[in-house]
Amino acid sequence: MSTDRAVHTTHSRPLVRQALNGATMGTRYSAVFYAPEDTNIPALAASLFEAVDQVDRQMSTWKPLSDLNRLNAAPVGAWVKLPRDLMRVLATSLEIGRITKGAFDIGVGDLVAAWGFGAPGLWPDRAGVANRPRPVTTSTLLLNEGAGLACKTAALCLDLSGIAKGFGVDELARVMDAFAIPAWLVGIDGEMRAKAVKPNGEPWAVAHERPDRSVREAMGVIELHDMAVATSGNYRHWIEIDGRIVSHTMNAARSAPLDNAIASVTVMAPTCMEADAFATAFMVLGVDESMRMAKARGIEVIFVLNDGSVVLAEAPD
Repeated sequence: MSTDRAVHTTHSRPLVRQALNGATMGTRYSAVFYAPEDTNIPALAASLFEAVDQVDRQMSTWKPLSDLNRLNAAPVGAWVKLPRDLMRVLATSLEIGRITKGAFDIGVGDLVAAWGFGAPGLWPDRAGVANRPRPVTTSTLLLNEGAGLACKTAALCLDLSGIAKGFGVDELARVMDAFAIPAWLVGIDGEMRAKAVKPNGEPWAVAHERPDRSVREAMGVIELHDMAVATSGNYRHWIEIDGRIVSHTMNAARSAPLDNAIASVTVMAPTCMEADAFATAFMVLGVDESMRMAKARGIEVIFVLNDGSVVLAEAPD
């Protein structure tokens, strides 16, 4: 943990800069914030860890006993009792799946595993997965949100990697607000969410990473306040098969990994869960359809293409 002192001009007490971080979901979470000196930092640190750890316990495909994997293992037609947060993420996933006409699809767990991006020992036959008819996730995953129950009416293998991390960031944000922290930036890996501005009036600065497989460097800076940002791309999680680079993002319509001209998509939205899911969907949809959808929904998007060019969809004023 690191600290510095800074005074918020609108606050009667001095605010001290603090930083907390830890491991989660195969990566790290972080929180940088300005808080009064009497803030209970150990309690805050414990609450932040518990928030992201609970998301991981519920939604991981890598943990055999996760609640998501309980649903994956349940027989077709069986109603499964699930925790409230997982139900919320499933409901949002289906909603964004419908909005994006299936471009965001959590029912691609079998494809993810077949192409070597799943947990070890869970890799089905690639050809068999590609050739079998695919159920439509938005109509074959039924939710009874009031009762906390979910049911698959077809053989579905669910994967929440395109939204769970964003929800985890929103859970970090919830904890910061519960502790009445006035200004903060929280994140898991490259998914970030900010509240307010720094005490000197500056917005939070987040690096916009260049989509380059060989080096990690920023190609620009995104200024955040009261907003979330998430990036999806083909440059971090990939494998090489027969000399061809294969992305971890799946296109359910093709029953295969994504193969288009987009290197990365960065989305700014009010919640990180929304930003995370739409970034994945826009990778699949392509620039033209994504631009129309982003402008219609007032979402700001940065597309970086494989040739290095940049396309922007800015939210209306």
